[in-house]
Amino acid sequence: MTVCSPATGHVIDSVPQVDAAAVAAVIGELRVAQPGWADLSARARAAHLLRYRDWLLDNEFRLAQMLQRETGKPWAEANLEIPYIVDAINYYTRTAPRLLADRAPERHGMIAATKRQHLVQRPYPVVGVITPWNFPLGLSLLDAVPALLAGAAVVVKPSEFTPLTVAAAIEGWTAVGAPRVLECVIGAGETGAAVVDNVDYVQFTGSARTGKAIAHAAAERLIPCGLELGGKDAMIVLDDADLARAANAAVWGALANSGQMCVSVERVYVEAGVYDEFLRLVVEKLKALRVGEDDQQFRYDVGPLVTGAQLAIVCDHVDDAVSRGATIVVGGAPIEGTSFFQPTLLVDVDHTMLCMQRETFGPTLPVMKVRDEDEAVQLANDSDYGLSATVFSGDRARAERIARRLDAGAVNINDVFGNLFTLSMPQGGWKQSGLGRRNGADAVLKYARPQAIVSARVQPASEFIWYPYTAIRGAIVHRVGRLLGARDLLRRFS
Repeated sequence: MTVCSPATGHVIDSVPQVDAAAVAAVIGELRVAQPGWADLSARARAAHLLRYRDWLLDNEFRLAQMLQRETGKPWAEANLEIPYIVDAINYYTRTAPRLLADRAPERHGMIAATKRQHLVQRPYPVVGVITPWNFPLGLSLLDAVPALLAGAAVVVKPSEFTPLTVAAAIEGWTAVGAPRVLECVIGAGETGAAVVDNVDYVQFTGSARTGKAIAHAAAERLIPCGLELGGKDAMIVLDDADLARAANAAVWGALANSGQMCVSVERVYVEAGVYDEFLRLVVEKLKALRVGEDDQQFRYDVGPLVTGAQLAIVCDHVDDAVSRGATIVVGGAPIEGTSFFQPTLLVDVDHTMLCMQRETFGPTLPVMKVRDEDEAVQLANDSDYGLSATVFSGDRARAERIARRLDAGAVNINDVFGNLFTLSMPQGGWKQSGLGRRNGADAVLKYARPQAIVSARVQPASEFIWYPYTAIRGAIVHRVGRLLGARDLLRRFS
């Protein structure tokens, strides 16, 4: 498999693909190693993760260089993924021991009063993590770290377009002397399908189409899956907003990573009273952006689209919008002979256009004027997606009121991408944006199966409700049940 730079088109490296039989063999080896890993305490597993964190920091520059070469990201963005993972490791190693600790739930009911209750968390043996090309290292490890802490073994299948940094980072797990419970398999669709066919839990990030296929395959095997799929995130700008901050947020939210984020700002609804001023500020910000192939000198802000297929989608959405009456204010075209697309501002847009309906995943910003907040909410909710959203307002109570009306798994107020950095909060999509959650307690506990262990506190030769059934025993059980269950004297003694 040949890996090419999206910025230059030059070949970076060639790597062997792992076929279905080899995937099954790798997962078989993980199954052998996993019980010993699960037998360690959560704190002992955390100690391995903390050594791995130090290895990532020691190799940060080398990994960031590799990441930049295979994604084309500007240097500022290539440098974000490892600090993000380091933060996640620090957070989850601190919280996982408490989340995974055995506990004794409060007893309730007449029969339960005679039992000891013990709730333990048992990991899924092998977790498969399948990740896309937009944040190859960050997304792979963000899912792998809590799964490892839960006691699972993990196999990561990175995108075939950006496998190099993930493979190199996972080699670091072996370098720190950790048990062989983290592996990487490289390949395209056949490799990913083999992962789904052999693991006990699948965590997938990518398109809704592929996510549905994975959900179907998981259902056939009766294994759980977590899916973070596409987004069409809306930003609402109200007439009392700080327009300078809102414009900066809209431009960064739409164009960070060249718009190749599931939580990118993909449509903006602005109240009529501030629309013109907001637009003026956005135009000013967009025109100042630098587009090009970056090095390690922070010379550029916007990089290329990672794949030719994605570039074609962006072109199609812009062309469709123009054909339906939209106006290009800034940009609007690919840079000839490259994978770069100009930062683009579209106005006069409406919901008949692809750029307002489907995920664009590119450096475009469609802005629509609305009468009031009610129209903004109605349009924001008029989408098959519901990953996250943003509200800008100078009145926090007003913004929170609107946030509670939006059909999205997360809402940022006077901010953009804030929910990505609040690891204690769950992150997950509604509607076609996926199933399950990242971050928060769910990030660790979803990889563990709760097991209820119940034992008798009092142990007569036979329990009162066991055989033989008799009329007198039945009457006593019935009477005691009413006495304990009813909440008024009439029903207790009737």
